[in-house]
Amino acid sequence: MTYPDTRLFIDGQWQDAQEGRTLAVFNPASGQEIGRVAHAGIADLDRALASAQKGFDTWRAMAAVERARIMRRAAALMRERADAIGILLTQEQGKPLLEARGEAVAAADIIEWFADEGQRVYGRIVPARNPAVQQWVLKDPVGVVAAFTPWNFPINQVVRKLGAALAAGCAVIVKAPEETPASPAELVRAFADAGVPVGVLNLVYGNPAEISSYLIAHPVVKKVTFTGSTVVGKQLAALAGQHMKRVTMELGGHAPVIVCQDADVALAVKAVAGAKFRNAGQVCIAPTRFLVHESLRAEFVAALTRHAEGLKVGDGLQEGTRMGPLANARRVQAMQGFMADARAQGAKVTTGGELLPGPGHFFAPTVLDDVPLSARVFNDEPFGPVAAVRGFTQLDEAIAEANRLPYGLAAYAFTRSLKDAHQLAQRVEVGMLWINQPATPSAELPFGGLKDSGYGSEGGPEALEACLNTRAISITPV
Repeated sequence: MTYPDTRLFIDGQWQDAQEGRTLAVFNPASGQEIGRVAHAGIADLDRALASAQKGFDTWRAMAAVERARIMRRAAALMRERADAIGILLTQEQGKPLLEARGEAVAAADIIEWFADEGQRVYGRIVPARNPAVQQWVLKDPVGVVAAFTPWNFPINQVVRKLGAALAAGCAVIVKAPEETPASPAELVRAFADAGVPVGVLNLVYGNPAEISSYLIAHPVVKKVTFTGSTVVGKQLAALAGQHMKRVTMELGGHAPVIVCQDADVALAVKAVAGAKFRNAGQVCIAPTRFLVHESLRAEFVAALTRHAEGLKVGDGLQEGTRMGPLANARRVQAMQGFMADARAQGAKVTTGGELLPGPGHFFAPTVLDDVPLSARVFNDEPFGPVAAVRGFTQLDEAIAEANRLPYGLAAYAFTRSLKDAHQLAQRVEVGMLWINQPATPSAELPFGGLKDSGYGSEGGPEALEACLNTRAISITPV
């Protein structure tokens, strides 16, 4: 399948940037350029802002049930086109085709859930202290939303933002990732083909700093939603605060995995190994710091090492590939830095730890044992296929380590003890905790973190609430 050049989508039309600028798109499995993406300038952003404002006036006036019908048509188109979209996603991002196609299909589920939830946005009548007075609480859409999304899940990260905003009645300007532009463009195409009115949805690419600073400060934009690194998230949140813009931030993580003394080791390895090496570890909720009771550590490390060694690493379009390349050369350099530090600190490499030969950005699935707390991999988010293991003897010790870092996005734990499970649920400081299972995020559950991992949610009713104004109305008849 030929990879297309990707254009901007503004005011209901696919179009080149006004200045004609483009950026190269590369296949991480080969390192070769495969296409171009339009590079928006300020003039393009101005057109998107004007279009979004008009689109919002139209979309907010539509009945929620009609908005839901259009969104459901978009979901159906995503399912119909999932095979073709998956190929594009694998070409530009590298993940295995099965994962890429699954991301497109999952987008349809998310759209449908938000379509239905948008029909359940209710205000309420509040009995007044004066019987002659009528008191209402109304919910209405906040306005134009500016959404900024990363390259690791270029469909999933966009659709979570789109689903909530569109269901609430908002218009959206999406700044999608330049590294992986074609798959989010296909998501936008599905909405456009489904009949979303002109201006309700706009898509741009370009210089991230220029686009974010211009859109966030612009008076048309009323809400900002961002998924990405903690460093950038703090900068954007500060900018939004200067202009009193509502913000949702889904930022970095460093997910601990606590394997208690009574845990089922086979279950633990099966549950977390797939999540660890999914998308070559480039996942914000990927299990990263493995805290294993000393009585089980040798068994756990051996089983995790066997799993890593059994993974077929290669081009995501090749049959049987279980792990694709890292997304870009920057990630390769980052992994090499983490490994050099881990070795210098005395960590034991049980498998992997090296760049694989040949073209592309392939790094071997890696397991580290006996990792000291001072190692970078136990302090900075690796965002790659590296599992770092160390032991503990008391559960309090493991919980303290889980909470030590400023991150608080996701965590995992394994235990047969209801008492320990309760302790973990009460004391581990994360937005999402999975016990005795792999990560199972879904549209109906909140998705977000605590501390430096951000605030707000991109799942559940909470995601919709972030796109709504709450207003009190009190009427005295005269």
